[in-house]
Amino acid sequence: MKEFLVETFAHHRTLIVFLHVISAVIWVGGMIAIRFATHQSLALISDPKLRLERAAHTLKRLFTIVMPFVILLIITAVLMAVGLGFRAAAMDPMGNVIDEYAMSIYNTVHIKEAIWLIMALNLGAMMWRRAKAEKALKEGNLEKAKEMLGLIAKYMVPVNIALGVIAIFIGVVLRNAY
Repeated sequence: MKEFLVETFAHHRTLIVFLHVISAVIWVGGMIAIRFATHQSLALISDPKLRLERAAHTLKRLFTIVMPFVILLIITAVLMAVGLGFRAAAMDPMGNVIDEYAMSIYNTVHIKEAIWLIMALNLGAMMWRRAKAEKALKEGNLEKAKEMLGLIAKYMVPVNIALGVIAIFIGVVLRNAY
């Protein structure tokens, strides 16, 4: 499997890096647009039920758009991590560190992977909360819907935006490291 990943990356390096970057841009950019443009417009809707329905629908559309890119981000991350040989440059087959600088780069790759994992888990939680909000709206429970959606807008999306920007920055650092 490792040979396949290394060969695939070697033959499609530019495309894989491009798909990785564009996936991150679409995911993080989508959240920025929702939080700082759409959220502000939705706040202008005076009817609470309509505002919550529009917010739930908008999030559903965002999640539908970004999910393929999240999956693509994970696939390209694996291809890049293995294809660029971070572990092989840092450690021998027995697990001994052979190059401190390469090891710091390898550790940075893991930090970036951890950030994207946290973001993906947060995305899953947002999708769950949005579905619960939609169910609450259908049942006429506006308070429950507001509770489910409010946490997404106030904390979950901003956390993912911040983590995404940090991960993109780390990606630039890593790109300049090799």
